[in-house]
Order: sequence, then C-alpha cells, then structure tokens
Amino acid sequence: MAGKLRRLSGRDVLAILRRFDFAPTSTRRSHAKLRRSGPGGEKQTLVIPLHDELDVGTLQAIMRQASRYIPEEELRRHFYTR
Repeated sequence: MAGKLRRLSGRDVLAILRRFDFAPTSTRRSHAKLRRSGPGGEKQTLVIPLHDELDVGTLQAIMRQASRYIPEEELRRHFYTR
C-alpha cells in the first residue's frame, strides 16, 4: 500500500515525467507543456505548473492525467511515500 502523497514542486514533477520519456515542448509563463509519442505515433501531452510547491489536488490531477499514459503503479512510487 502506498503512503502519503509527497509535497513536490513543478520541477520535481517535470523530472519524474522525463523518466517516462516526456520532454518539454514549450514553457509559457509558469507552465510547461510536456509531450511524448505513444504507440502508433499518438501524441501524449501534459501541462505542468512550475510552482515551488504544488497543491495536493493539483498533484492528484497531474497523476490522474499521467496515468492515462503511464501505469499507475509506476507513477505511485514517485508521487507517494513508501
């Protein structure tokens, strides 16, 4: 069972998603757009706020969106404590 949701910055989340082959394509103000190519050339896009500390609800939303592309079990070990 996973522990508590970690307190992460936008840059921390960016580093986590880079491990899953997402790459920044643009940055506008305080948000970064990340993209990777999925199976069959499908473009997979996520937008991450680059704040110093992300709210719990924002982290949960990012994880929920990322889990459309990445298995949730793999994401949980980066977003939650053990």
